[in-house]
Amino acid sequence: MEPICLRTENCVFLMIDVQEKLVPAVHGGENVVYEASRLLKSAEVMKIPLIVTEQYPKGLGPTVEPLRSFINEEMLLSKTSFSCLEAEGFKELIACQGRKTVIVFGIESHICLFSTAMGLKKLGYEVVVAEEACDSRKREHHELAMRNLLAANIGVLPVETVVYQLLGRAGTPEFKALLPIFK
Repeated sequence: MEPICLRTENCVFLMIDVQEKLVPAVHGGENVVYEASRLLKSAEVMKIPLIVTEQYPKGLGPTVEPLRSFINEEMLLSKTSFSCLEAEGFKELIACQGRKTVIVFGIESHICLFSTAMGLKKLGYEVVVAEEACDSRKREHHELAMRNLLAANIGVLPVETVVYQLLGRAGTPEFKALLPIFK
């Protein structure tokens, strides 16, 4: 595996299915929301595009309230497929960002996130999973998915590693804006 070198101009964030009826069912759901909020704030501060999916929102509800304020409706896709790649308009939406690194997080690690990450890798994207901003109903399913993603040469990193690598250095306005949420 080549070294992971994240740069703001090359990345897009993809948040998968962090929804009202899924979060309570997931092991560590509150932590997923907390870590996702740190990533979304970071994307906003560093001006990194964000794509959000919702799995069958009619039945599973919308993205949870603390995260909705970060969502641009033009970057929100509803889906019924497990892989985001099978959602209508997804491939075009991600391609038009003109970026080759996708930072993925959300629910559930072993289903939608896993299928999407593997599919993106197959299409030639560099994929990085922000580990603590993901989970599954069973913790062992999450852990197994993370091990298999690593075995497939997909990066699995802590949220702080992702953000600090994107920041690159201390002392910048972006660093100062994000420091309070990472102290």
